[in-house]
Amino acid sequence: MSAVPQPRPAFDIPAYLDWEAAQADRHEYIAGEVFAMTGARGTHNLIAGNVYMALRQALRGTPCRTHIEGMKLHVQAADAVLYPDVFVTCDPQDLTEQAELAKTSPKLVVEVLSESTAAYDRGLKFELYQRLPSLQEYLLIEQDRVHADLFRRNAEGLWVLHPSGPGETVQLDSVGLTLPMELIYEDTAAGSAAAGA
Repeated sequence: MSAVPQPRPAFDIPAYLDWEAAQADRHEYIAGEVFAMTGARGTHNLIAGNVYMALRQALRGTPCRTHIEGMKLHVQAADAVLYPDVFVTCDPQDLTEQAELAKTSPKLVVEVLSESTAAYDRGLKFELYQRLPSLQEYLLIEQDRVHADLFRRNAEGLWVLHPSGPGETVQLDSVGLTLPMELIYEDTAAGSAAAGA
């Protein structure tokens, strides 16, 4: 989903959270400004749902929790509150009552790209996510072709790219899960085209 600036005065995170709770639409918060999130296409929702279901199933019975779209992620070091498409947190603090509105310690964040969001998700949003000490992997999934870019933080703290295409898998070391690309794109036009190629 893309972010559209909203003309309103800057405010802090507690004020944003109170204001956001009363809004019909979702808004991300970055350093005192809010940005409306535009609606998603059906393909976006299918891909995000496929990834969520695979993660949820794989992590059932563990301390980890998988969240989809509507849950906020507070990047404290960047003074930002974002809405990832899917993310996983295993931190006990994210299970407390204080974390009901926003989580703070994801291991994995997943964004489904579109023409309107690709630059933001690959650029500023990735920069903000990198300020999360807990984050180990950032997965970017394209909608219109079978392609995913996984960025994994290495021992030196550098982000290393691991791309995947048709017939391949995405190895999510952060949660110990291998995701076939066919599963990610199940029931989508891109997935059907790749299967028929």
